[in-house]
Amino acid sequence: MRTALKYWAVAGTVMAVSLWAGPSAVAQDMPDDKGTLSLMLENDLFGAGTDRHFTNGIKITYTTKEYVPLEDEPVSFVARLIPFWPNGARARATYSLGQNMYTPDDISDPNLRPNDRPYAGWLYVSGGLIAVSPNADRSDAMVLELGVVGPSSGAEYTQTNWHAAFDFQEPRGWDNQIKDEPGFSLVYEHQRKWWENGVGLGMNVDVVPNAGFALGNVATYLSSGITFRLGKDLTTDLGPPRIRPSLPGSAYVREADGFNWYTFASIGGRAVARNIFLDGNTFKDSPRVDKNILVGDMQAGLAMQYDDWRLTYTYIIRSKEYQTQESIDKFGAISVSYRF
Repeated sequence: MRTALKYWAVAGTVMAVSLWAGPSAVAQDMPDDKGTLSLMLENDLFGAGTDRHFTNGIKITYTTKEYVPLEDEPVSFVARLIPFWPNGARARATYSLGQNMYTPDDISDPNLRPNDRPYAGWLYVSGGLIAVSPNADRSDAMVLELGVVGPSSGAEYTQTNWHAAFDFQEPRGWDNQIKDEPGFSLVYEHQRKWWENGVGLGMNVDVVPNAGFALGNVATYLSSGITFRLGKDLTTDLGPPRIRPSLPGSAYVREADGFNWYTFASIGGRAVARNIFLDGNTFKDSPRVDKNILVGDMQAGLAMQYDDWRLTYTYIIRSKEYQTQESIDKFGAISVSYRF
């Protein structure tokens, strides 16, 4: 399975690059006049029912409506800093608050587990711009994440009280977590619908490659992948929203007429130079493990929309992230979005 996931990660990269110059739609849409509020929850309980590694992530995001930046607006200058800003693109600002938590295989052991993933938390805010092409078939996002890793992230408090409230296993090893450190990541994500075609019964299929990078003391990586979708209407977004470093989706959703749905499957991979949750603190001694440079993701799920509401579920399989990891990870992601 590990070899297969690495193959799929490389295959996703190759396909994304080879499809980059594909055709794009020419129809022009009016700017979307509503923003989107999204709540994302990712947990291993929704996948394999385990309690380990990337065990929980929660994120709330607000993305503004579309507008064309004027030349004398500050946002116009910032927008031009985004690589490959499309001609005539509409801008959306995006803001997020999130918390991730990471634990070893066995949370009942209070001792340091030197060959296991260390306890770690990440509390962050983020802000950035999204460039959306006039026909909404392309998205370029540049986002800056700022926060804190370590006890000040509140991850120990969140997991301990959540487990106590539902009578789950008490996590006993948080005294061994990564130490406090301010963190940042500058993230760029590009998505472009390469191909779409009707398949009858009012349904379409499309292919959406993606590529990007992150740079910072929290995460530094190159990423690429590809998403295949089948559904009734594939114009409302470019895929479901996710918590980084997962495959990118759309933090916004466009208008749908009544009920809309699609299924999707994605493959992708990352070449990882820095992962503070495995490498440990930057300038302090802390628990750490030897990470794998190549990490692959496979995911599949269902997105449903009714008027201004969108609900998505994603099942994720992630390859081993560190060398002494005993098995791959499986977890689920649920998101609810509302346009207003």
